[in-house]
Amino acid sequence: MDIAHAQETAKAVVETAQAMPIDGRVILKAACYLSAGLCMGIGAIGPGVGEGYVGGRACEGVARQPELQGQITRTMLLADAIAETTGIYSLIIAILLLFVIAPAI
Repeated sequence: MDIAHAQETAKAVVETAQAMPIDGRVILKAACYLSAGLCMGIGAIGPGVGEGYVGGRACEGVARQPELQGQITRTMLLADAIAETTGIYSLIIAILLLFVIAPAI
């Protein structure tokens, strides 16, 4: 892309932005979209770290006591399911922000 084309595109974006009035509704919708993204981004870090930690410790436990593999695996899966609920809660909040609150504004 050459510089002249980039300048034309930048001018078109500036003209469009100047023609669009920014009122309270636009700011609230932008806040809803931004907060939904942050909710999922931050809300997925905890379950990811927690499930990885539990899985690693389960592998260590099976390596130390292979005869308890069934019990360790069952406990690991239960702990992973509990850790995943935080991610599901953040997904529900993000969906509410995107599809219930933002259209109502």
